[in-house]
Amino acid sequence: MNSDPKGRIMEKQAIQSRYRLEGMDCASCAAKIEGAARRVAGIDNVAVSVATRSMTISHKADADLKNLEKRVRALGYGTKPLSAGETLSGSETADTAGCSDPHDHNHAGRGHAHAHDSEGCCGGHAEGLVHKHAHDHVHGPGEGPWYRDPKLRRVIANGLALLAAWGLARAFPAYGFWFFSVAMLVGLVPIARRAVMGAVLAGAPFSIETLMTIAAIGAVVIGATHEAAVVVFLFLIGELLEGFAAGRARASISALSDLVPKTALLVEGEVTREVPAKSLKKESLVLVRPGDRIPADGIIESGESGVDEAPVTGESVPVQKQPGSQVFAGTINGEAVLRIRVTAAAADNTIARVVQLVEQAQESKAPTERFIDRFSRYYTPGVVLVAAIVAVLPPLAFGAPWGEWIYKGLAILLIGCPCALVISTPAAVAASLASGARRGLLIKGGAALEMFGRIGAVAFDKTGTLTEGRPKVTDIVGFGADEAEVLRLAAALEAGSNHPLAKAILERAADLSISLPPAENAKAVGGKGVTGRVEGRDLFLGSVKAAAELASLDAKSELRLQGLRDEGKSVSVLVADNKAFGALAMRDEPRSDAVSALKRLAGDGLRTIMLTGDNARTAQAVGRELGIEVHADLLPQDKQRIVAQLQAEGVRVAKVGDGINDAPALAAADVGVAMGGGTDVALETGDAASLHGRVDDVAEMIALSKRTMANIRQNITIALGLKAVFLVTTVMGITGLWPAILADTGATVLVTANALRLLVGAPAFSDVLSSSGDRMAAGALTHDH
Repeated sequence: MNSDPKGRIMEKQAIQSRYRLEGMDCASCAAKIEGAARRVAGIDNVAVSVATRSMTISHKADADLKNLEKRVRALGYGTKPLSAGETLSGSETADTAGCSDPHDHNHAGRGHAHAHDSEGCCGGHAEGLVHKHAHDHVHGPGEGPWYRDPKLRRVIANGLALLAAWGLARAFPAYGFWFFSVAMLVGLVPIARRAVMGAVLAGAPFSIETLMTIAAIGAVVIGATHEAAVVVFLFLIGELLEGFAAGRARASISALSDLVPKTALLVEGEVTREVPAKSLKKESLVLVRPGDRIPADGIIESGESGVDEAPVTGESVPVQKQPGSQVFAGTINGEAVLRIRVTAAAADNTIARVVQLVEQAQESKAPTERFIDRFSRYYTPGVVLVAAIVAVLPPLAFGAPWGEWIYKGLAILLIGCPCALVISTPAAVAASLASGARRGLLIKGGAALEMFGRIGAVAFDKTGTLTEGRPKVTDIVGFGADEAEVLRLAAALEAGSNHPLAKAILERAADLSISLPPAENAKAVGGKGVTGRVEGRDLFLGSVKAAAELASLDAKSELRLQGLRDEGKSVSVLVADNKAFGALAMRDEPRSDAVSALKRLAGDGLRTIMLTGDNARTAQAVGRELGIEVHADLLPQDKQRIVAQLQAEGVRVAKVGDGINDAPALAAADVGVAMGGGTDVALETGDAASLHGRVDDVAEMIALSKRTMANIRQNITIALGLKAVFLVTTVMGITGLWPAILADTGATVLVTANALRLLVGAPAFSDVLSSSGDRMAAGALTHDH
């Protein structure tokens, strides 16, 4: 604590600076950078994110940041200081025009920037494939021209050198050793440099670069230079293939950022001008033409149109929007001009938050992944020890040939690289998280994804989760009158009201295209209903009890109304000139997919439960229709208590709710799922969120979890199985160095490719946009409820 000259006490705050890291592709890279950064004087804390390719450091004012940048570059990575608000979700070769001063550090107190604007300014993007011992630092597809990829250049250079060595060795056999040694060095020098820098600057001696360098040098010592050169070349090809696979997973999320248009039509008074979408601020007014993508989250001020939300939520049918409706950035306007009041800046719109959540989720390790990480810390030194024993023990103990057993030891060194094993879990998890996000299923990390496959019970909220969250007219009863006439007069009386029941009546009248006569002297009667005069008749619409004070009902009518109330419906009676004219029953109806989704969960052996604060009669009526166990009249703490009771019985519980009054139960459950259409609560509460709020999304998350765990088991089998086979064949003398490197890089590529199969079934964004356009062109706009 320091005092300034005026005597005010100020807390000394650490400065935060952020960097964009170029060429970082894996957790091994992150560990090296973090280790090197922590050794710089004046730096208090370092957080390196593989997902966002960023580094956030807390440091003192006198910290030597130039030395930090120098150390990171020495490890083989590029650094770019980032200002607050500068995006991380674009491509590495994005145009940087218009960026803020790259040296404008983000100080503590301002918060982290999490902008994901559409310009891609200075941007990188989330890594899907996070692993401990990846071979190098690759630029994925779509991150710049192919000829700028340093990895590809190294492969070409080494390949040409190897081809030249082969030709020269045939022409001058006596110098073949030297020709192949030079060819090997072309590829090995950058590998060895990374190995040395990693060991010296970051304290990481057991990297794949180190193992590769030892194996190649050892091969030269025993005279196997041609094999050493081939092994280095195959190693570089393997790196390139791994990087390509990593880029595929990375592109699956970066495509989401690309949905937001780069420009917007800003309305200022009578003037409309085109501006960058990232410049839009809250309360800005934008104009969106038919067929255009909406540039920001907002509320419609004028215009009615069908909006295709498939790019964001996966919703297959366009949703009808009118003034007051919420819309999301990246969705597609249908057939009419809309004026939209912006409610979130580019850094905070729905798509930006989804990308950010997925990036953060990819940093959250699953229990299986954490176990393999711990295992790999002992595995790699163990492999080095086994290789040394194989190389030394037979010659020393049994007089075996040194050259033969050193060769086998070097091959085991390459076979033992844990890359494929370590990447087996994060590759599958990252692909699943991306696949889910592309379908509107946000799962916040590997731990939650793994837990979904282990749950034994699912507890649902009722209102807004199992039901639509708004009442609908279910029955119209005429007491000697036509049902359409009952609805027409009731709707006329309710015209202009914002009460949920009034909206339900007006919506039903609109669906039936009923024209409404004007109402005179319409007014609400507190706690009873509404009165007014329509077409010369005095009308009252209200509760059964209040209506009974104005008009009597016969026994048959009372029995009918009681039956409707027993079904959990709210009943309003229409009285005309002091005579019972008719009645309307309304209820918050179950979602269209609720019955089938609950049957699907029950079919998987899961117990389904409704936890609701609604009255028991209504809850039981809905529960009977859905076939679900019901607990009603619950306070938030009661829901939490029931979840805890289930857990005490040894059942893992998933809680599904709207994220507001369900918050205690969501937090207590083994995994919490928030339902909602992209709202802050839906995105930020619980361990997962369903953007389009379908009950079936819970079953989809469970299925995705099970597919992921099966994929992980397959990956581990591939990784360890190939190594076991080549280990045996190497000791037996059947295979040598170049099959050993194929066992390593080949297994890594196979594991990555297998993990990417989890992306199958999630529509590509280009396909979504194409199909969206086709639907709009065909005029397939329906009123979605």
